[in-house]
Order: sequence, then structure tokens, then C-alpha cells
Amino acid sequence: MQAPHGLPGHLVGFVEALRARGIPVGPSETVDAGQVVTVLDLMDREVLREGLACALLRRTTHRATFDGLFDLWFPVAIGQRESAADTDLPRTPTGDIDIPALRELLAELLALQDATPQLEQVAAQLVEQLGQYQSAQGPSFSAYQALREVQPQTLLAKILAGLAVPGDSDFDTEIARRAARQRIEGFRATVEAETRRRVAERIGRERVAGYGVARQAEDVDFLRASERELAELKRSTQRLARILASRLAVRRRHSRRGEIDLRKTLRRSMSTGGVPIDLVSRKPRPGRPELVLLCDVSGSVAGFSNFTLLLVSALREQFSRVRIFAFVDQVDEVTQFFDPRTPLDQAMTRVFTESGVVGLDGHSDYGNALAGFARRYPEVVTSRTSLLVLGDGRTNYRDPELDTLRTLAATAKHAHWLNPEPRSQWGSGDSATDKYEQVIEMHECRSARQLTEVVSRLLPV
Repeated sequence: MQAPHGLPGHLVGFVEALRARGIPVGPSETVDAGQVVTVLDLMDREVLREGLACALLRRTTHRATFDGLFDLWFPVAIGQRESAADTDLPRTPTGDIDIPALRELLAELLALQDATPQLEQVAAQLVEQLGQYQSAQGPSFSAYQALREVQPQTLLAKILAGLAVPGDSDFDTEIARRAARQRIEGFRATVEAETRRRVAERIGRERVAGYGVARQAEDVDFLRASERELAELKRSTQRLARILASRLAVRRRHSRRGEIDLRKTLRRSMSTGGVPIDLVSRKPRPGRPELVLLCDVSGSVAGFSNFTLLLVSALREQFSRVRIFAFVDQVDEVTQFFDPRTPLDQAMTRVFTESGVVGLDGHSDYGNALAGFARRYPEVVTSRTSLLVLGDGRTNYRDPELDTLRTLAATAKHAHWLNPEPRSQWGSGDSATDKYEQVIEMHECRSARQLTEVVSRLLPV
């Protein structure tokens, strides 16, 4: 579908889609993209893709989202591809698609060095002939249905046989295995992209972009993140930590100016007829805050807790002291397991093997953890402490120990609860967040972007 204002309007729509998916694109980048379009061959999609990426993107982490949206706004074809129509899939004498023969063909193509055009044509035919189904709104396409019978992930051995060279070492075999897996994933991605293109023609590219295009790592829901998305989040931790550190440094510089001393200002104004021309500030008392983390590390919120711990570990220099306490159904201090040199996976392994965070039950028990924390570590939370509680507040219908949390929150200088669940689910089922929310200030932190904003706003200087 063409934009109302031709190519410029189409480009602006593409930029708006990028912004909607969390990619910062300003007016200057948009103007640069317009200039790029005027000098490139619009018939060469890959050249256009690279040109627009150079003009519009600021970080390499934006590339996956950019490519997904580019394929929707600048599709390779409209409707069924003409080139793919000439490539028919293997068939049985009765006219049905011959699945074993199709699998053999696919394995042979994936084992070839340069078979991208043929694989794209096979992917298009798979979507057209196997991926089509009737929905309530009419005909549609499904990548899962297109790949269900072919199952390319099971072709690894056949592809390896095509890639193997007699006399290969174990190292060469492992390289070939990884290459085969990458080609299989690449073919799956091609089928999924073709499916998105066909569905977008039916229901609109904006709707498909909302659910079918890769999200930015900062926007991934902690509780629904895939393993790949969590890995990307871990890689982005240092960048987010730098952003937070710079914000805290700016606030700390501002705080050095001190508040206006009204009494001394009025006294000095007597020499100017009562007009306060010269403002007198109180002498500031700089100091970095103490931070105490009390975090649920059970499986239901593991992604959220792990990322937050990683982020706080990267921010250690911004605090005079950081102490970390973890719990599942009982609490223990785990500060010693976290340092800038220890990978998060190793630290979390030590938490579960060397500390007492799991008791006999093994299910989240916030009440027992809070009571144990107050009993075993009564000196930790003081009037100089910023207390952060991390978790979803699901107590498995046990005593939430509200009075204990109330005492801790009243003692601390600042006390906040960061919750990875949607606000609409607070208090549902075994969640005690509706009760905890009356005792401590609670914030929704479903993604790294939300978490960064909340932490930068809450942490004192």
C-alpha cells in the first residue's frame, strides 16, 4: 500500500514505525534518509536497506528491529512471487506434496555454499502451499504450519553429511555443525519473514509490526523473554549502567550547590534595601547512599532479578556500600558472590549452591523471607539506607508479614518495591502486592527501559 504522499510519505511512515518500536530517529536522521533515497537505486533492495540503516540507526542493537520493519515497508514482492511460482515443490503421483522428497531437497540446498535464491523460492512456496489456512477473518498464513511437516531442525545430520570433508578434525566438524545450525535458523527466519509479508498484505503492516518484529532488548518483558532476548539484555547492561551513572553524576553535581539559606539571604539583603540580590546557599553535605537489595530469585522472576542484580553490580561505584540479600523461601546474604569480574551465571550458581536461600519447601515465601531478614540482619537497614525489594509479591497464600515490611520501610531513608508483573495483575491469585502496596511504594518494572527509568528516578544522590 502506497503512502498518501508518495515515497516521502512512505519513508516518514517507516520512520514512525521505527520510533514506535523504540528506535530513536530524529528529524536530522529522517532528512539524511531522504537524501539517501534520492541517490540510491531503488530497485536494489539490499543497497537501499544498507543506505537507510546507515542514515537512521545509531546502535548496532537496533539492526534486527530495523530489518524486520524494512521487510514490511519495503517488501520483496506483492502477493505471490513470480520467480517462486516457477519453482514447484516435489509431488507424489497423486499430486500431493512429497514431504520426504522436499526434506531431501531442502537438505541439499542448505548444504550448498550459495543457494540463497533457491532457498528463498522454496520458502515462498512453503508459505504459499503449506502455510495457508482459513481464519475467522478469511485466508491467512502461518510460519508454524508451513514448517510443521518439513521440520528443518531435524535435517542437521543430512546437512552435515553434505558439508563434511573426509579427514576433517573434530574442530572442523564442530565448525560445520555450527554452520549447519546457522543455515537452518536462517531458513526458518526466511519463512517467517515471508509469512509476515503475506499477512501484512491482508491485515496491514502496522498490525504485523506490533507483534511480528523483534523488540528492542530494553523493551522485552522480563517474565516473557526468550533465552536469546535475555542474553541480549545482559549484553546491554553496561550501556544501561553508563546511562544511569551519568544521570546520578549530574544529580550529584547539582546537589553540591546546596539549598538556599533563606535566613542568611534575607540578612544579606538588608544592604540592598531588602532586595535579595545575592543568594546564600547552605553548605552541602555530599555523600553517596547505602543500598540494600532484597530480591526474590525464584524461577518465576529469575530474568528480572538477574538483570537487576547485574545492573546494580555495574553501578557499585555510585554507592558507598551495596549489600545484596536473596531469598526463595528463606533469606541469606549473597553480596560476596557478586563483583565486576564474576559472570552472572557463576554468581547465581553459587547463590543456589553455597547460600541458604532455599529451605525445605522451595516455593516463594515473602513473609518468611522478610521475617528472617529482620531477625538475622537487624542492623542492615538504617536511616541512611535505600532499600529496594525485587519480586512479584506472590506468596503462595502464606502470611505476607506486613508489619515486618512496615517496620523496615519506616526505618530506611528510602524504600521501594520493583515489581516485574503488569499492574493489572497485582493482587490477583496468590499475589499480595495489593497489601504490600499499602505499606511500601511499588513500581511496575516489566522491561529494562522501565527499570532504568524507575531506578534513575528513585536512587538518591
